[in-house]
Amino acid sequence: MKTPVSRRRFVSAIATATAAITVPGCRTAQKSDAKRLIIGTGEHRYEVLHDWAQLPDRYSWQTTHNVAVDRDQNLYVIHEGRENLKDHPSIFVFDRKGRFIRAFGNQFQGGGHGLEVRTEGKEQFLWVTGYQQLKNFAKLTLKGEVVWEKRAPMESGIYAKDEDTKPAKRWGRDAFMPTNFAFLPDGGFFLADGYGAHRVHRYDRNGRWVSLFGAPGTGPGQFNLPHGIWLDDRPGRTPSVVVADRANKRLQWFTLEGRHLKTLDGFILPANLDSHKDVLLVPDLSARITLLDKDDKVITHLGEDPEWRAQVLKDGMKLRREEKGEGWVPGRFLHPHDACFDPAGNIFVAEWVNTGRITKLRKVS
Repeated sequence: MKTPVSRRRFVSAIATATAAITVPGCRTAQKSDAKRLIIGTGEHRYEVLHDWAQLPDRYSWQTTHNVAVDRDQNLYVIHEGRENLKDHPSIFVFDRKGRFIRAFGNQFQGGGHGLEVRTEGKEQFLWVTGYQQLKNFAKLTLKGEVVWEKRAPMESGIYAKDEDTKPAKRWGRDAFMPTNFAFLPDGGFFLADGYGAHRVHRYDRNGRWVSLFGAPGTGPGQFNLPHGIWLDDRPGRTPSVVVADRANKRLQWFTLEGRHLKTLDGFILPANLDSHKDVLLVPDLSARITLLDKDDKVITHLGEDPEWRAQVLKDGMKLRREEKGEGWVPGRFLHPHDACFDPAGNIFVAEWVNTGRITKLRKVS
């Protein structure tokens, strides 16, 4: 478990409905669920609450990227933001009811990307990655104070000259564009360079670079946009690291030393990962969210609907640029970029859409 200007386009329609809404990819529940939109199956059924987190009028979303939950069940959201709005925060915090608490992180405007909450002893910290013109990663307190900030690990020998001292919005395999973290039991961590070198870096508990694994490519142990990364320590497993190898449309598992263990195909654009008990959560940028069981078999694809996905992807993904959400359908996703569990097994989803969107999937069974 990983510890918007309102667009409630359909709340009134749901509130006045006389029967449950049924859409492809959604499962209608019993009569007690008649006025709620329920998706999923069996023990994995969720009430869909789009636009759950509400921003004050003085702020606005711009492409929500990642979400994480702290021990008090506060939700942290990072959006990319706009580089020219230096006085606008990139990180927003909401309580368990979706009420705004605080905002910070102006320094990540225009490149805010990865976000995780990590417990270290009795404290929790926020870990953030910045891409685009930022090319950095940082550890913050939960109130936003910077503990440390780092840039490209030049000792790895894979980055262009001055990539650590003169960051610029330049892409390529010799660029540093970090996307997400996985935390190790010994206090160290992995950092996925998803948009840059297509490799995974390992750091020790003191933040010193140790090694890397992977390389650009399509073979076992190679990556084409290793966007998400997660420590897979579900019950009964030897801890391993799993990578959402997005453009290769697969997940890959590795030992903590970086040795390839296995590959799981069958995804579209797997973007990130989280786990709760035996379940692995895989938000897919192509309009669905996948749940895997303890044996890594598909439990369900939440929101799955091939016809809807075709609509989402047509005309250069025009729907994601809708400022008022016109054409968006309740119970369906556009571009899930990240998702996380809370302690109760509810799921929070951040979508890669221009106006941003945070959806809560409230677990009902």
